[in-house]
Amino acid sequence: MDTKIGSLDTCKPPCSDLASPPNGAVSTIQSSVPATPLVNPSESTLGRHLARRLVQIGATDVFSVPGDFNLTLLDHLIAEPGLNLIGCCNELNAGYAADGYARSRGVGACVVTFTVGGLSVLNAIAGAYSENLPLICIVGGPNSNDYGTNRILHHTIGLPDFSQELRCFQTVTCYQAVVNNLEDAHELIDTAVSTALKESKPVYISVACNLPAIPHPTFSREPVPFSLSPKLSNEMGLEAAVEAAAEFLNKAVKPVLVAGPKMRVAKACNAFVELADACGYAVAVMPSAKGLVPEHHPHFIGTYWGAVSTAFCAEIVESADAYLFAGPIFNDYSSVGYSLLLKKEKAVILQPDRVVIANGPAFGCVLMKDFLKALSKRLKSNTTAYENYHRIYVPEGQPPKCEPKEPLRVNVLFQHIQKMLSSETAVIAETGDSWFNCQKLKLPKGCGYEFQMQYGSIGWSVGATLGYAQSVPEKRVIACIGDGSFQV
Repeated sequence: MDTKIGSLDTCKPPCSDLASPPNGAVSTIQSSVPATPLVNPSESTLGRHLARRLVQIGATDVFSVPGDFNLTLLDHLIAEPGLNLIGCCNELNAGYAADGYARSRGVGACVVTFTVGGLSVLNAIAGAYSENLPLICIVGGPNSNDYGTNRILHHTIGLPDFSQELRCFQTVTCYQAVVNNLEDAHELIDTAVSTALKESKPVYISVACNLPAIPHPTFSREPVPFSLSPKLSNEMGLEAAVEAAAEFLNKAVKPVLVAGPKMRVAKACNAFVELADACGYAVAVMPSAKGLVPEHHPHFIGTYWGAVSTAFCAEIVESADAYLFAGPIFNDYSSVGYSLLLKKEKAVILQPDRVVIANGPAFGCVLMKDFLKALSKRLKSNTTAYENYHRIYVPEGQPPKCEPKEPLRVNVLFQHIQKMLSSETAVIAETGDSWFNCQKLKLPKGCGYEFQMQYGSIGWSVGATLGYAQSVPEKRVIACIGDGSFQV
């Protein structure tokens, strides 16, 4: 069966009912596709085709910085009724905004100018790549007639080489399309967009500045909705992996579940909660997975972050005789300098398409979502770890009130911020102090939460807040800046 791209099937906690689930993907299954209507000849241009594609996949807001190489393209994007063009103060913030938008809507897009704009937005694209976000980065490129002429163009470093920008993007995008010929423009654009959706990574599209307004027969019809073949598990491998994992976990006395950040790209958040409901294990999250699992779950015990875990969480996780990690990233940040007291022989490590049990065996071509759903039917209920947590848990005290004219303390500030949170809010946490302070927030049902732990770009939260807020206008977005201050 093929998957038709029309709306975004995202991976957010089941409690978070956003227009498209909080961090997602892009697809609904339909059995038939009607014939697409003809386009007005004046609108059968490359620019309008790209605009219609963006609307079709759900990127109805595009973040941009105008420049002379992209002005004609921007005119055609503005002319698309379903598309909203949002001007940004610089390219880096436009990229950050597209990142924040993609976290909520499931896909984001930005438009910048050649080289001077492309190299500026590059850092934001790298961050989106590290976080597995489908992001369409569109650059207004040189005139197609300038290629091969040995001319030196402005906005470049002064060399007659137009490939510098492309080479930079090759390492932080999963596909690069340089459109300088109308004959293959349709194919290049559609391949780039569909690849971003399939791989959940950014792509780069450079469009020659003289092409967006030229009609071409390949753009004479409304674009046919994408049909992306869904990824499937190897059924024999899935059954073998589930059987081995169930045998391993059912022998444990006090097993636990720990959610990791790759559950987002695997679209496995709901399946993880289904497993947690079925087995009764204590449930923790890695710091970079905060917000992916509902914190009102009856067996939720907090953030597992080694020595800086929330109170009593590390004691339960590290004393368990078996733990299932779903989509973990064990980098120097998340492992507190590789100091986690975990043992490989106790662990089931589940990645988006692979399962490893203790020191072996390993099973490939097994999708995380399929594995979790199947495993939920095979595990025995075991609440021992959660009962142990409940036995040692001591509720947090309240910070003493500030005296008149006393400097505001961080713990008092966050006490007020906690009271602001509801199902109608979302928190964007900046790199730095806010990482640690925001981990202590208790997210109500439906409250969104985002931060960039893998890449950790300082300043990311400012643009990301714009993008996230634009994607879900019904939410009140609270940005926690790096020094611990909040902006709403």
